[in-house]
Amino acid sequence: MSIVLETTDLKKRFKLPGQKPIEVLKGVNLSVAPGEKVAIVGRSGAGKSTLLNILGGLEKPTSGAVTRPANFGFVFQQYHLMPELTVLENVLLPTMSAHHRTCAKAKGDATFLSRRNRALSLLEKVGLADRLDHLPSELSGGEQQRVALARALVTEPELILADEPTGNLDAWTGAEILKMLLELATDSKAFSLVMVTHSPEAAAICDRTLTLEDGVLK
Repeated sequence: MSIVLETTDLKKRFKLPGQKPIEVLKGVNLSVAPGEKVAIVGRSGAGKSTLLNILGGLEKPTSGAVTRPANFGFVFQQYHLMPELTVLENVLLPTMSAHHRTCAKAKGDATFLSRRNRALSLLEKVGLADRLDHLPSELSGGEQQRVALARALVTEPELILADEPTGNLDAWTGAEILKMLLELATDSKAFSLVMVTHSPEAAAICDRTLTLEDGVLK
């Protein structure tokens, strides 16, 4: 069976001046299959977000290895939309990276048009087709997270990493976001999902749930 994401003996140690090193991750091993959805749960401070940041290349591990696809999306708890960009521009932002510009240039101008059409299609699916020219400040929290979902999927990634995607939302809006995430997983090109969450409802949509405890996944 092929693997989309794999970690081998992943460790992370933080060292503060005058204090003993803190071992947050003590040897995390994880394999995620194509199309598989994995929830990672655990107490606050267990290192879940640190692990996800390492999986996404936002932090470096102290030791160990991570193998992941070059094309992946990230959904943050705080949305992290660019305030000066419109909804459509925010969704298209990942296609402007050096990697995707190079791929698009090699395939011709039609790729740029297809990316825009995909962005428009995703925004329609998350119910924001009438908000294309709005700025993030003109949207509710739930609407901003829907933009973030569309942004994460615009490049048709093999993997989505999600850090508490419903953490800043009320229960009803959070449930709507989870429903949309499942619908996008069904409607879009198949992708794997690794989601850090405190929410039992969010974990329940996944194929399996792992607990980060004492620096390892159980």
